[in-house]
Amino acid sequence: MTEAVRVVVADDQALVRTGFRMILTADGIDVVAEAANGAEAVDAVRRTRPDVVLMDVRMPVLDGLEATRRILTGAEGEPRVIILTTFDLDRYVYAALSAGASGFLLKDVTPEHLVAAVRLVRSGDALLAPTITRRLVERFARGDTGTTPPHRDLATLTPRELEVLTLLARGLSNAELAGKLHLSEATVKTHVARILAKLGLRDRVQAVVVAYETGLVSPSGA
Repeated sequence: MTEAVRVVVADDQALVRTGFRMILTADGIDVVAEAANGAEAVDAVRRTRPDVVLMDVRMPVLDGLEATRRILTGAEGEPRVIILTTFDLDRYVYAALSAGASGFLLKDVTPEHLVAAVRLVRSGDALLAPTITRRLVERFARGDTGTTPPHRDLATLTPRELEVLTLLARGLSNAELAGKLHLSEATVKTHVARILAKLGLRDRVQAVVVAYETGLVSPSGA
């Protein structure tokens, strides 16, 4: 029997929290805490050590972006953070991805997609909605967020790893990468893991961000 996934739901709307709790609980996912603002979310994560946090962007006291930064800064056994937003283009979402969030969902997500997303990031993957992610990066990766992109030395990557990163940044799944490059999915996963390790990245979402920020992939070419 697999261990239950533990989730904290952070949203300032009680109805949203209740709805998500019902959906997740019905599928055997354990909602260990709820939070109505970012400060409560940080505290809940420290108390309950969840696997995944569903984090609203816009909350009182402390917004979801700063809460995500605090949760993912230097803590052992960091949870995966999924950003919740009402809008599919939101500079806070891009900033949260850069801060280490594992992906984002629109609040009108279907129950099936919500459950699948939580299980996906729990397994160590990242939640990528390719078209939305590309639009976010196109709008903000060139410095519109007011922050300086971190330096990443792509010279450490092999030609094959650069090829994998380029395709990954265009939204291809492991299965699609395997088909395009005529490799097994296991080999693709190994390449992705090496790319993340060499560049010091948490997951595929951050790899997409870096690919755009370094100019390896341009928005017009995606």
